[in-house]
Amino acid sequence: MADGDATSEYERILAENARYTEAFDGSKLEAAPLSGLAIITCMDARISVEQALGLRIGDAHVIRNAGGLATDDAIRSLIVSQELLGTDEVIVIGHTYCGLAGIDDDAIATRLASRTGRRLDLALGGFADVEDAILASVERLRTHPWIRRVPVHGLLFDVRTGRLTEIA
Repeated sequence: MADGDATSEYERILAENARYTEAFDGSKLEAAPLSGLAIITCMDARISVEQALGLRIGDAHVIRNAGGLATDDAIRSLIVSQELLGTDEVIVIGHTYCGLAGIDDDAIATRLASRTGRRLDLALGGFADVEDAILASVERLRTHPWIRRVPVHGLLFDVRTGRLTEIA
């Protein structure tokens, strides 16, 4: 995207925000979600968590990252969500056709090192099977010493149909 395109998109977003503030009615909402629900899901732009789950602003904490994985940073956010804001249920949502499915972390690290001259000290989290990745994240949360013993569920979002399927 050219700088001009990025600037015009940025300007469009600011204009949309100005329209949004004209009818904004969220000033009475609290940081704690009304449902007590925390959701970890992928950053994929095809997933509208609120629409897919019938949520409104203020209903849930939504923690997004590449792959919707229970990474250390997602766990950090979940600890804050539970300890400071009272969430008492967790949903992990993965999705079909995820960009992390089948990627080779080592190949990307090599490509980045070649381009930058620096070694990548970060796991990207590539996985072979999205359902296995969901189950691994659910298990990590259920057994993590700093995560409260609350219900933790795994769901698969189909990006072609919008359907959620429970992964047990």
